Amino acid sequence: MFTGLIEEVGTVRSLRKHAGGARLVVATGLRPLEVGDSVAVDGVCQTIVDLEKGAFSCDVLPETLRVSTFAGYRAGSRVNLERALPAQGRLGGHIVNGHVDGLGAVTKISRKPLGLELSVGAELFAYIAPKGSIAVNGVSLTIGPSPSRGRLMVFIIAHTWEHTNLKQLKTGAKVNIEIDIIAKYVREFLRQRDGT
Repeated sequence: MFTGLIEEVGTVRSLRKHAGGARLVVATGLRPLEVGDSVAVDGVCQTIVDLEKGAFSCDVLPETLRVSTFAGYRAGSRVNLERALPAQGRLGGHIVNGHVDGLGAVTKISRKPLGLELSVGAELFAYIAPKGSIAVNGVSLTIGPSPSRGRLMVFIIAHTWEHTNLKQLKTGAKVNIEIDIIAKYVREFLRQRDGT
């Protein structure tokens, strides 16, 4: 699992698509890294399958290409990176699985206070709660008050803005969304209980 606290912004070297998905190569200064380690790339949990000087490679499944921003990566794309939380680690953000639930779209960027307004589909919006947690491109963020009509505001402190790829977003950009795991379990429990 992850915390949503980004350790570094890496750079995509290549994304080579093939019949079984794609091979992603990301340049990074993160250390230590080992083959088999889990790394969240823009919030998507990936397994390192190869290491070379200053970079790691992952095999990307077709489903990941379908539900995330990965399909749009080009050489030079900047991506948020976080290594998996060790068992003795400190949970500083919120519980993030690295399983993207869907895409959102940036509808507004406000600088004072820093924040993004996002549009999300109805299937994800059902899990949104004011002042709850959400991961946007792997970044643990707090939802602002009064989300409505498929739109929500997330607040971003200056440090997070400067040390993630969120500052490069433009209106209309797609972002990876992972809703809070606790909200997912609660909603599923209620759905099964009520038979809906």
